[in-house]
Amino acid sequence: MSSYGPDSPRPTDAELEILTVLWSVGPATVREVHDVIIRMTEKGLLLRDEKERAHVYRPAKLRDCTRLQLAGDLLERAFNGSASQLLIGTLSARRASAKELILLRRLLDEHQGNRR
Repeated sequence: MSSYGPDSPRPTDAELEILTVLWSVGPATVREVHDVIIRMTEKGLLLRDEKERAHVYRPAKLRDCTRLQLAGDLLERAFNGSASQLLIGTLSARRASAKELILLRRLLDEHQGNRR
């Protein structure tokens, strides 16, 4: 699996949907992914339906690597690189669960400890 790097391509929304399928089901044939695509088509999320020969596909990067890349991209584009503004914006947009808040506190404590 490739790791995240500054020159790594950022997946489009459509590509992220396919990666999400593969992260959920694991390595899959085109037919298996196609079945998910058919369901997405029935929901009106996709307009195109293609049938291909069976090939096995898997994501090139781990889900966490892609999430890290997307979070970094969002941080730069929407919050001018300010992690505090990203966190404030996130917590203002949606109420965090008690479990999420505990995790955030732990991560902040660890991050602060690493900076000393």
